Amino acid sequence: MSIPNHKTMAPRIGMSRIAPPPVGERPTESKPVWFVALLALAQFGIFVALLGPVMVSMALKVGSLENPSMPATSMIGIILGTGAIAAAFGNVFFGRLSDRTRSRFGRRRPWLVGGALVMLLGLWLISVGTGLLSLTIGWFVTQLGANAALSAFMATLADQLPEKQYARVSAVVGIMQNVGILGAVWIATLFTANMSALFLVPGLIGVLAVVLYAAVLPDPVLSEEPPKFDVLEILRTFWVSPRKHPEFALVWWQRFLVILASFLFTTFRLPFLMERLSLDEATGAAVMAQGVLIYTIALVPVGYLVGWISDKTGHRKLPVIVSVALFGIGTYLLFHVESVGHFFIVEALLGAAMGIYMGVDMAIVLSVLPNPKDAAKDLGVFNMANAGPQSLAPYLGGFLLATAAPAGAANYGLLLTVAAVASIIGALIILPIKKVK
Repeated sequence: MSIPNHKTMAPRIGMSRIAPPPVGERPTESKPVWFVALLALAQFGIFVALLGPVMVSMALKVGSLENPSMPATSMIGIILGTGAIAAAFGNVFFGRLSDRTRSRFGRRRPWLVGGALVMLLGLWLISVGTGLLSLTIGWFVTQLGANAALSAFMATLADQLPEKQYARVSAVVGIMQNVGILGAVWIATLFTANMSALFLVPGLIGVLAVVLYAAVLPDPVLSEEPPKFDVLEILRTFWVSPRKHPEFALVWWQRFLVILASFLFTTFRLPFLMERLSLDEATGAAVMAQGVLIYTIALVPVGYLVGWISDKTGHRKLPVIVSVALFGIGTYLLFHVESVGHFFIVEALLGAAMGIYMGVDMAIVLSVLPNPKDAAKDLGVFNMANAGPQSLAPYLGGFLLATAAPAGAANYGLLLTVAAVASIIGALIILPIKKVK
């Protein structure tokens, strides 16, 4: 049966029309502002739903359980760590399926919408969960659905954007990820006493944002029959040869170490505030929400400005080096936080550092992708550099915090030291890459 040509189904916004780009070819025409805005909205929605539990909601849910089976930090580590394993698997596998999808609705759209709905189901399971097993299953399902949607979403960047827009849109995507965190934290402060709303309101926001983007996405239909999907092909899904594609491998490890450094602290940010500044749970959540706001206010203008400058000059490496230097300074200053005001200053510095990084990060990734026809699969492999550290950070962080510290307190000094070292190594790894300046 022939596949219908869907160029005539391209979306309209006012008088604007975007024709679907040919599968596997890099676009040359810039995308209009309205398209980038809806792309940014989808990123915002996914991360409102997905990172709220990582930052605040799961800790509040675990704290609300009656007769918990183990300390709260251990439960959080198991739940989030197990979910991150699902994220690492799901992003790559569903990305591969997305590359091969021959639906009349396109390659990416079915996975965007279907994944978002499964994510919402998982968040509902968490909201009604009553113990470690049910919360772990709920988060596992949430991560599978979210990463099915996220793998398709990230592939649309490679499908739709010309190289001259890489850094600016990369900055917007990174900014909206962090604005999504801010939104998630703010929502959590509104619904701390209502577990259903705490998880379902962000989930519904995520579904709505993704559906809006999917509705206007000029998603081309795959007309060629993909290779047979056998066991060997499945195994290849999770691998990009570092020998054949060494620069992709270097960028992979750079992202892995930077994300590990970030999540080593953010996973335990709320317990850190409660212990370091002697705050109760409600006050700690409120202070963290304000800190994330300050972090985001610093990140947004810096990220977009750096992305704009990077697209104009073509330079990508220098911003990463500057970002890591500021991150190292901020991490050192966390050792000496003695008040809420001090914490807010450090959050502003760390926000600026992450803004610089987000301004060029995805531009670097898109520049070293091995094969445009397998963009979702390769970006899925790359996303293992996101999901892997998120899986490792709760376990490694729990181990580091439990390592002997003065007076038996959690060893946040060791945690922050490891985070700083990981980020510095990540910055140095990027230097040999020749495809980017």
